[in-house]
Amino acid sequence: MAKLIFSNLMSLDGFCAGPGGDLNGLPMGAEFDQHNRDLLRGAGTLLFGRVTFDLLRSFWPGVLKEIAPDPLLADIAGRLAKARKSVVSNQLTLGPTDNWGDARIISGAEVNAHVRELKAATDSDVVAFGSRHLMNALLGQGLVDGLHVLVGNTVLGEGERLFLAPPCGRLILVDHRQLPQSETVLLRYTCNQA
Repeated sequence: MAKLIFSNLMSLDGFCAGPGGDLNGLPMGAEFDQHNRDLLRGAGTLLFGRVTFDLLRSFWPGVLKEIAPDPLLADIAGRLAKARKSVVSNQLTLGPTDNWGDARIISGAEVNAHVRELKAATDSDVVAFGSRHLMNALLGQGLVDGLHVLVGNTVLGEGERLFLAPPCGRLILVDHRQLPQSETVLLRYTCNQA
């Protein structure tokens, strides 16, 4: 059975974005990208909230069109392009010519059943990046198996908080380490629903 793993970057004071969703204050670099590529290697399906889906599909397909893309970024972009994708939205429509137009659109009312279906269908992880509203909703339902919280060496002071409510169950720290050549710390948790 697959596990649902969410990965999020946040500031020391708990914000995953600044005011208006601004991500510029968070430390994203090669080490952050390497962590994301490692997660993608074990992913069978990617799960997105609408905002994160739109953000990522507006950037990553362009990397593959660059004349000489950075090899790490090109690898991530290629993995993202090939991956099975589900996006939770009640209004999104996609056509075959849209970036990531092959993504499956799931309504908010269907998301819990869809996550259970994805987890039961394979042993490959279901991975979600960002998507804080979706993460909090699924944590509240006890459907998240793991959290990768990357804590950057910055204080935003205001913005969008990563955690909106306590999760259902207990978070158990299973790993903590500093990303190589970075001041970002990875805290990896399992979610115990018992």
